[in-house]
Amino acid sequence: MDGKRDVIKSGGENVASREVEEAIYQHPAVAEAAVFGVPDEKWIEAVTAAVVLREGAGVTEDELIAFLRERLASFKTPKRVVFVDALPKNASGKVLKRELREAFPA
Repeated sequence: MDGKRDVIKSGGENVASREVEEAIYQHPAVAEAAVFGVPDEKWIEAVTAAVVLREGAGVTEDELIAFLRERLASFKTPKRVVFVDALPKNASGKVLKRELREAFPA
């Protein structure tokens, strides 16, 4: 069910969440990441990232967004980054992006 939701419609463009996640994983402070869309009046959906940091590592939302701006088109860069202790997963380890969308609405 979440498969079709792995494409975020932002400002008339389609954004593959996997591509954004792969860019986030290039940052040395990131242990885990999940990218999802949340409803947005201006963008239709705002690209949002939930990030788990490596133990002892640190990065701010602004620093991570600046890092991603160098690697992604502007419409693919997350509008918001939220830091979480752990990503919600089902029994087989799949990230539950639906739960993230509910926990972090616009």
